[in-house]
Amino acid sequence: MASVTELIGQSVWDANGVWIGHVVDIRVIKHRGEPQQAATVYGLLVSARRGPLLLGLTHDRDGRPSWLSRMVGRLIYAGCTFVPWTSVREYSDGEVHLSSLRQELNRA
Repeated sequence: MASVTELIGQSVWDANGVWIGHVVDIRVIKHRGEPQQAATVYGLLVSARRGPLLLGLTHDRDGRPSWLSRMVGRLIYAGCTFVPWTSVREYSDGEVHLSSLRQELNRA
């Protein structure tokens, strides 16, 4: 089984076996007051284009993106599909399989 950070770049398939794209970003919620770097994954950003994967937006030392990164991110991630973590059935061997259909997912 792959770790969460290894999800970047993996192919994503819906419940019917339809290819959706590649994982380009992982959305997490950081937990304050818990051990260092404690976080929960709440979703994946998936794109049929590989461009967003290659960008590497920068963040400040508190982990927040700069205003420029947010603006560029809006342009780059336009057209991406948001996949809630609850829709991920399994992930391994370079592929992510969902329990949802492509039509049920939201555009980011």
